[in-house]
Amino acid sequence: MNDFSVLIVEDDFRVADINRQYIEAVEGFRVAGTARSGSEALDFLARPDPMPDLVLLDLYIPDVQGLELFRTIRRLYPDMDLIAVTAANEAETVRGLLRGGIFDIIIKPFDAERFAKTLERYRAFRQQTDSAAAFTQQEIDRFTGFRGFSPSAPAGGDDLPKGIDPITLGEILSFFDESRPEGITAAELSKEIGTSRSTARRYLEYLVSAGKIRTHLIYGTVGRPERRYTPL
Repeated sequence: MNDFSVLIVEDDFRVADINRQYIEAVEGFRVAGTARSGSEALDFLARPDPMPDLVLLDLYIPDVQGLELFRTIRRLYPDMDLIAVTAANEAETVRGLLRGGIFDIIIKPFDAERFAKTLERYRAFRQQTDSAAAFTQQEIDRFTGFRGFSPSAPAGGDDLPKGIDPITLGEILSFFDESRPEGITAAELSKEIGTSRSTARRYLEYLVSAGKIRTHLIYGTVGRPERRYTPL
């Protein structure tokens, strides 16, 4: 698949330039254009050129108020994916974004790592959904975030080691069921959940130490053997 194209809607050209750098630093993404107002954003989306895959939207735009532009884009382009990058963190605004189907909300100020994780999660979401004809309940739970409440998630989250999040742990455990007896490698898992390989390996090794899964070495034709993690 080609790179995912992103429209940046941000009235501050300095912030827009930072966002551009952050986007272009993530593999598989490119900037389709920038808009400094709501009217510019709508003009861009109305062009006959290929539509962007994603709109990176600031809510504090001079010619629109609050959620107005978000709701307009959602109404005119219902299949458009949006991520809010904004300083607006009021509960009413956040609720409106979530109810309107926002993919993610990034509150300013933010860092490059948080920004990159969102784009990586979006890339994984698109890769998993674009070619599918149907979805299992497990896959839907993963997309909607319901995985954090899975009964397979270990209880006693407060007792987990530092750096191990119970929601992420529950998500990873969902991979080890009867539908995936072959297991998974750290590299494969990192792509599935949108994290670094080292983070994926940390969770997997914790599950091994907790007796939830097991691991064995697989040997390729070249290079060092790779660890594959499988259900018990």
